[in-house]
Amino acid sequence: MKRTIFLAACAATFALPAVACDGLHVEDPYARASTAMSQSGAAFMRLVNHGDAECRLIGAQSDAAQRVELHTHIEDDAGVMRMIEVTEGFVIPAHGEHALDRGGDHLMFLGLNQTFDHGDDLQVTLRFEEGNDMQIVIPVDLERAPDHGASHGHSHDHSHSHD
Repeated sequence: MKRTIFLAACAATFALPAVACDGLHVEDPYARASTAMSQSGAAFMRLVNHGDAECRLIGAQSDAAQRVELHTHIEDDAGVMRMIEVTEGFVIPAHGEHALDRGGDHLMFLGLNQTFDHGDDLQVTLRFEEGNDMQIVIPVDLERAPDHGASHGHSHDHSHSHD
């Protein structure tokens, strides 16, 4: 009896649908820190979903920092913009996109283990609610102007596919 249940469980595992984040691409990623002595940094990119199911980015990890959190900016009651962690994650709709831009949603690197020097590459793992991870490389670009980036449709040949 136990063997039959075990075999049925194994068969059900192989019958699961394809990974929900098939077709997700990262476009135009870059990272920066405000100064050489900063204890935090941020990364920005466009998450483009060419797939038929929505994806939810729920976290990130990198050896470049002690913690990587999903953050956004909100206006408090006094009219001051401040950053907060987004624990529910960012949804990337099917056949849509979600921009991580300066002044908006972004990855926040806290407790840096290294400096973010212009031209360096950061190895980052993006975690998705659907149970899969995506390994990406994010170049450090300390020269990029705040108004330049993903929301303006620019691409800099740093695309990464999720396979």
